[in-house]
Amino acid sequence: MTESSKLTRFQAAAVRRNRDPILGVLKRVLPDTGVVLEIASGTGEHAAYFAPRLPGLTWRPSDADSAMLQSIAAWAEDAAPSPAAPVELNVRDAVWPVEAADAIVCINMIHIAPWESCLGLLAGAGRILKAGGILYLYGPYKIGGRHTAESNAAFDESLRRRDPAWGVRDLDDVSKAAAEQGLVFRERVAMPANNLSVVFEKKKNETL
Repeated sequence: MTESSKLTRFQAAAVRRNRDPILGVLKRVLPDTGVVLEIASGTGEHAAYFAPRLPGLTWRPSDADSAMLQSIAAWAEDAAPSPAAPVELNVRDAVWPVEAADAIVCINMIHIAPWESCLGLLAGAGRILKAGGILYLYGPYKIGGRHTAESNAAFDESLRRRDPAWGVRDLDDVSKAAAEQGLVFRERVAMPANNLSVVFEKKKNETL
């Protein structure tokens, strides 16, 4: 038994429900080759599922929680090809341990974190994404200040009871903050359980 086999594998109930719909969008919007940095990889189940199904990409998971980093490594054992080794990464840090990426994927984070974490994610994406690089976000959003479903409104209330700094974000606010980092809104896609896939692109260098 290897050392990573002894590590705890955490599980998230939503992964089996959302992984294939997410994969369908990723196959369409991500580049065929390059480095994908996954932010807040959590249990590591998405990384282990996506890496073998996107074989032209180097999938690099990350998380700020050491327990999650161990879970990511444990899940990666059974994936072939496996994701790259996970890195410890706090989105609010001014310098990230990954200096460049062709795409960034962040699933179910910005509503379960303070707004400053969303801003840190967008700033980091603006720094390390190559021109034309993709930022993919997944989760519940308000549209024009309104929830898209009653279940999302109830979820938002429960989040704010747990931590007043958490909550479902308005897509207009996220898009405005993204634009300030050179990230252009491209599209949104309806997903299971009243979630959205949201795609941004790093501005390409303009030439005269």
